[in-house]
Amino acid sequence: MLTTSWILVITIICYTTITVVYSLPQGAPTSVCQTMLPAHNSIPPQSDVSPYLVSLPVQKLSENARMQVTIVSSQGLHIAGYMLQGRRQDNGEPIGKFTEVSPELGKQINCSKEKDTVTHVNTNKKSAVVVEWEAPEGYLGPVIFNSTIAQDYATFWTGVESNPVEIVKRSAGYTPGISTTRAPVSPTTTPFNFEPEPATELRTSQDPFYNGCGDSKTCFGAPANCVEQRNCKAAVACTVKGEQYEFELKSVQGAYVAVGLSDDDKMGDDSTIECVRDATGLDAHMGYTVPRPNLNAFRLPNSKYGITIKNVSAVDGGIYCRVVRDAKTTVQGKSYDLINDQFYIMIAAGDKVHPTKVSFHSVAYAVSAERKSLADVSGFTAASKLLLRLHGAFMVAAWIGTASIGILLARYFRQTWVNSQLCGKDHWFAWHRMLMILTWLLTVAGYVIIFVELQAWSSERNPHAILGTATTVLCFLQPIAAFFRPHPGSSKRPWFNWLHWLGGNVAHILAIVTIFFAVKLNKAELPEWMDWVLVGFVAFHVIMHLILSLSSWLQILGCVSDRPSGHRVSAFPMKEMGQRGNSAMLERKMDAPHSCLRKFLLAVYIIGIALIVTALILIVVLAPIEETFESMQKSLNMT
Repeated sequence: MLTTSWILVITIICYTTITVVYSLPQGAPTSVCQTMLPAHNSIPPQSDVSPYLVSLPVQKLSENARMQVTIVSSQGLHIAGYMLQGRRQDNGEPIGKFTEVSPELGKQINCSKEKDTVTHVNTNKKSAVVVEWEAPEGYLGPVIFNSTIAQDYATFWTGVESNPVEIVKRSAGYTPGISTTRAPVSPTTTPFNFEPEPATELRTSQDPFYNGCGDSKTCFGAPANCVEQRNCKAAVACTVKGEQYEFELKSVQGAYVAVGLSDDDKMGDDSTIECVRDATGLDAHMGYTVPRPNLNAFRLPNSKYGITIKNVSAVDGGIYCRVVRDAKTTVQGKSYDLINDQFYIMIAAGDKVHPTKVSFHSVAYAVSAERKSLADVSGFTAASKLLLRLHGAFMVAAWIGTASIGILLARYFRQTWVNSQLCGKDHWFAWHRMLMILTWLLTVAGYVIIFVELQAWSSERNPHAILGTATTVLCFLQPIAAFFRPHPGSSKRPWFNWLHWLGGNVAHILAIVTIFFAVKLNKAELPEWMDWVLVGFVAFHVIMHLILSLSSWLQILGCVSDRPSGHRVSAFPMKEMGQRGNSAMLERKMDAPHSCLRKFLLAVYIIGIALIVTALILIVVLAPIEETFESMQKSLNMT
């Protein structure tokens, strides 16, 4: 029954994590040349910022010259389908032509002129699309590449545009920045050693945003220590010029980036400045956050109160705003004196905005470790995430480590090591009890730690908190119920055995599902590929149960045929759950058959679980682990 439960878990995981990709199999028809809107059963395009970008190698191109045009995702997403045109910036007319396209990547179609549009020919997953485009003759001016890009049948973005490329008059001499040679086109779906251009200039060491940090302005960003490494996902800088406080906000992706000024290190009852990209373009607003338990972020009715916008711009999928804020403002009846007061700084970025507010910070979030004056250019350091990391490490150790081994011992090893005892108890029982007590202690400690850290219920739209609470309640009740278990000879003992077995296994399954959901938590900063480590654990756990269950069934069949009918075997623990009175007494003179094999399999299981738990704890504690390794590598290179 446990094996069946785990097979059900695998089915649920596969159903929720695997996406089947559908798209128009042979590309876009010419009937949508103008709108570039797929007719996917009236499914509307995505309204958030596209995770894809159209990249050009040059800013200027001479007449009849050719260049590569690349479609790629800054988040590593695959492309199922696409439609791409080069359009005049003034009237949107498709111009130029696509000269060469790999047969696996796409085909040219005729919209206004011959081969002025390119689209996909199959729904194969493409990590990038690289095509060749030839500038027209007789047109001088800017051209913008406009595209529709589909991740799957129901998920697509329209109006994904490139930066403009200026078509200039052809001359005999070489002009810097103009491509006059034919660029090769990769013949494969995934170009060999293809590396997309950095998503934004914020990821480059030459980014001018960081110039002056710690010298003439105070800076803060997410994730922690990213300002020093100049690779923040979201960042804020404040420059004080007399009584003028100039804020710069920048995010590598998403629909908004915001900074909050707070009296404490928790979101709620704060003053915010938002840098927002919506359907009308880029803008900046003043806002505030509502205190818990109704935590939310809204704009002021007069969203320009207290600020003067100096500059807004979009850079390769990222956004940037520079605003000057008044030194003294009153927001929701609360005074903010930037000259005399000290504040905690919060930085947040997300994928969605609404007409009067921003949504959850799904891209990045960080809060400073201390209150400081904005004029202090030494900068803000990020608050410690020690308790958050301990919570994750405790739960991984408890439910993937000690609980898994404890359950295995109780299920398959009751008739092993029968000639010796530990602390006056059978070995399986002594170790099972010790491991489950350790599971209980780690779970309760982890649950208390996360509430000390958050001081409130999780604000993320993720069932992790609910499932974790249910797991903790079941775990908390198990040892209490075990303390009051009936005597082995009692008629109620089989009921206790079944309920104790059910409660423990339901808690274990819920805990593993809860850890899967933890990977999606913004605060956890865990890599998406951690899902595959967890899937590996589930597969390993189920395979070991299948092998040990098969061994137990073979043992039962052998004993039934070889022993008198008056004797019972006890190698399969589920039998004991339904036995009563003296008939439940087990033969204990010697280990059940195949004990050496079971001991070997137990050793393999413990070693495997130890390796998996160690790997997962390292991922949790060092999160974001990829940035941590990059930082370590940079440090080694510098030395």
